[in-house]
Amino acid sequence: MISFDDFIKVELKVGTILEAEEIEESEKLIKCMVDLGEREPRQILAGVKQWYKAEDLKGKQVVVAVNLEPRMMMGMESQGMMLAADPEEGPVFLTVPEDVPAGTKIR
Repeated sequence: MISFDDFIKVELKVGTILEAEEIEESEKLIKCMVDLGEREPRQILAGVKQWYKAEDLKGKQVVVAVNLEPRMMMGMESQGMMLAADPEEGPVFLTVPEDVPAGTKIR
């Protein structure tokens, strides 16, 4: 169990995937450029290559944990985490039921 105070430390926002490309050297990773309503899009790496094609992610709105420390993967920095449900058949990105502005806070 974690406290409510710990839970509210996680900052969740809606992001719009502007670009996505497969990382050739990786069996798992797709590199996404995600608009979070900030000055510049963020680079976020997602280990979903087995289930998604990069071109199918473009334009998708996803829920992103934005205040994680950056993490290096395959020599590239990932600047957040796109959230997904994890059923047996593969990950399903958490989305919002209608378009909202990029950067909208989830609460």
